[in-house]
Amino acid sequence: MAGFEALDDLMTKAGVDSRRLRRAVALLAGRRWWTLADLVRETATSRRTVETLLRALPLEHSGDRFRINPVNSLKEYHTSTSGDISDYWPIEVLRERHGDILERLETLIAKAPRGRHVLDHVSATAETVLRRALLLGERFWLPGARLLCVGDHDLTSLAVRMLHPEVEVAVADIDDRILGYLDEQALGVRTRWADLRLGLPPSLRGWADLAITDPPYTPEGIGLFAARAAEGLRDREQGRILVAYGASERTPMLALKVQKALLALNLLNEALFPDFNRYYGAEAIGSAADLYVLRATTKTWPAVAALTDRAADHTATAIYTQGPQAVESAPGQLDDAERAAAALDGFEPGLLAGAWPRDLATPRTRLATLLAKPYAADPERVAIAVPAGLEAALPRLLLATRARHVRVLLAHAPDDRPALAALLAPVYGLTTRRLSGDAHVLDAVRLAPAAGGADAIIRRIMDSAHGKIANVWREALTGATSLTKRQARTVIEEAAPWAADLTLLEAPLHRVAALPAAVSHTLEAAAHLG
Repeated sequence: MAGFEALDDLMTKAGVDSRRLRRAVALLAGRRWWTLADLVRETATSRRTVETLLRALPLEHSGDRFRINPVNSLKEYHTSTSGDISDYWPIEVLRERHGDILERLETLIAKAPRGRHVLDHVSATAETVLRRALLLGERFWLPGARLLCVGDHDLTSLAVRMLHPEVEVAVADIDDRILGYLDEQALGVRTRWADLRLGLPPSLRGWADLAITDPPYTPEGIGLFAARAAEGLRDREQGRILVAYGASERTPMLALKVQKALLALNLLNEALFPDFNRYYGAEAIGSAADLYVLRATTKTWPAVAALTDRAADHTATAIYTQGPQAVESAPGQLDDAERAAAALDGFEPGLLAGAWPRDLATPRTRLATLLAKPYAADPERVAIAVPAGLEAALPRLLLATRARHVRVLLAHAPDDRPALAALLAPVYGLTTRRLSGDAHVLDAVRLAPAAGGADAIIRRIMDSAHGKIANVWREALTGATSLTKRQARTVIEEAAPWAADLTLLEAPLHRVAALPAAVSHTLEAAAHLG
């Protein structure tokens, strides 16, 4: 068409991939007004590419919206573009068949805690999470199945429980806000705290038949999240892992690096659904991501063990695209000799946990090991180095040690110190002081245990953080009352049904905060039964 040389050149340069551009032209010529973000998400094309296209088109504008002038439809540039291979269950079909669920998901996503850029959070659309739930039902036999969501900022767990209530669903996530929000919905989702660099929660290892994850879009992030998803499978032969991953059409080498990370785990790519996932934001990758369906092979498990062991050995593993744990960030300074010396001045620990300078002769352990099991010895003093980006592990690391005095070296002041002090008040007295720069030292001194009552039971649970909450609670309750073990189990299940099979170290913080009231309730029930 005469007068559109720039558009001709753009289409020619795009070659067979010009289909996405031609669909954008068709949409713009359809009389609807578009915003840039909406057009990026609808076409699953990077913002940069869409902006290049827009500069070549005769547009009319209304505020921040635009369209092709209806007088000039540019049909020559968008023949045979009425459909899109990414339109699994079009929105019209979703609203017709599952309108109530879709509307509820839209509300839940709108009210969910805001994403944290340092965790690479970008919200998926309600249509996307509903399509994920539909795909699970179409491809797999779900009665009696268990689904593990390895991270769930998108609320996929809620969509699955709404559409397939017969499926048991569990979520492992680093963000306590998300875990609390999921529990508020009372849809029966099991919630577990986890920093996947430090390990998958013990209660979720070998638990699931299916796992789904939308991880950080780096090779390191994809590899680690997929490996943890594999650790969560109980059916190593028939289990499947679904992974969302997106890259700009301009950067195929990034996608290749990610696929190599999955190949390094010896995972079979059984299916790939292009542009299946759509997002609010992430315009650099077209606000879209493919969905991979992966299957483990016999060679997957040694590869998973090797990768997770490397991750646990380097607690500052960078897996994100932004923030202090971004792949391209400068390495942390917590192992700086002068800073370490200042933090340990006069302390003389019997154990070092984390990344301390190598020339220190004190026995040491990894943060992951400290969380995984009680340390064999019982040192009077323990020093823990927590790198930037692992702050969410701080209360768990303090609960994991039985030392009388714990000193923690932090990259900066702990977030919400009053809340941390209140949470750990049954066990520790906390003080903090600043070192050089943003670095801080936190001292946690173990308090004398309470003589009896609810405080004594709470203290026993918090002193046994590696044990299952319900088991420790039952033993403490039967020791403090005349209840039998069966009676104690019953009153605990009534007061805290979530406590049955998890440890304090994997419990979301809102569950830990709720312990005092729940323990008091069981004592009241015991008095009534007595």
